[in-house]
Amino acid sequence: MEWLFSGPSEGVKWRDILISFGILAGTLFLAKPLSRALFYLVERRFHPEESHIDWSKSFRKPVQFILLITGTYIAAYYLMHGHPALMYWINRSFRSLGIIAAGWGLYRVSASSSVLLEGMSRKIGLDESSMLIPFLSKVVRFVVILLIIIAVGTEWGFNINGLAAGLGLGSLAVALAAKETLGNILGGIVIIAEKPFSRGDWIMTPTVEGIVEDITFRSSRIRTFADSLVTVPNATLADQPITNWSRMGKRRVTFTLNAALESDRTGLENAVKRLEDMLRSDPDIDPQMIMVRFTEFRESSLGIFFYYFTKSTVWAEHLAVRQRINLAILRILEEEGVRLAYPTQRIFTAEEEKQAVFTYGES
Repeated sequence: MEWLFSGPSEGVKWRDILISFGILAGTLFLAKPLSRALFYLVERRFHPEESHIDWSKSFRKPVQFILLITGTYIAAYYLMHGHPALMYWINRSFRSLGIIAAGWGLYRVSASSSVLLEGMSRKIGLDESSMLIPFLSKVVRFVVILLIIIAVGTEWGFNINGLAAGLGLGSLAVALAAKETLGNILGGIVIIAEKPFSRGDWIMTPTVEGIVEDITFRSSRIRTFADSLVTVPNATLADQPITNWSRMGKRRVTFTLNAALESDRTGLENAVKRLEDMLRSDPDIDPQMIMVRFTEFRESSLGIFFYYFTKSTVWAEHLAVRQRINLAILRILEEEGVRLAYPTQRIFTAEEEKQAVFTYGES
């Protein structure tokens, strides 16, 4: 510590040390109140509520940090101004910390929940489930971090041009090694641009089915109905057909009900008419497309074809409506005396077969 008390002209006095520590203590004590006063004046002058950037929320802590390092720099300068070699490193450190503080503020502004990106999403008509804003937030944050690293590296004398040249020489190897990663990033951009699904949608592909939770640079995360989390590369997802069940405006129900062969014709006709009227009067059934028809003669049954849509596409609500409709179908069939068919198989004994042949011969 001999250098501390023996400068080029004279040693550092205890008074200077006390003043420097006083400046540092005052900075620690006043940084927070000063930042609040500063943002209060900015809000009074520029009315940031009219902007899409919440400056107070995004830059309050970075500004406090800048005030702290500024006070620390002043204290160090007051103490070490007679030592050029030390001041050289102090100046560089101060500028580097200033760059980091500014980048910190930009990083907070680029958060997907910031007022800036929320205002952008409202302007271009995106809903809360859209993944475009979170994706842009991740891209912007990556760029901000990259710029901070480059700026700090330049401040400390790293040759960025040499680094770029080296990357240029190795670009082919990097491209080959990162071929799949680049493909996944491009796949993510395609998914975001075409918007085949949004967060929270129920999708089905040849490889996975479930609820979309998130999309990142490389992959998309989908929660299956078994509650497992499947990570699918974006390149794979972009090349596959995607069925988005959540985009249905209504949910289809179609099946053929088998009535017994012995059913009375009049009862069957009345049952078909009543079943169609029941569906058309139900408030949970879409009235635009309802079909109930006696369409098939089968070996052991008569086929009644049903085709209709429930208004709700939510799975639980859809199943509740189907259950209520099925119970109403059973009630109407019982009232009209129409029994449901069940699988049957007739077996003839030798005597019955001879009797059938004899009866046929007599006729």
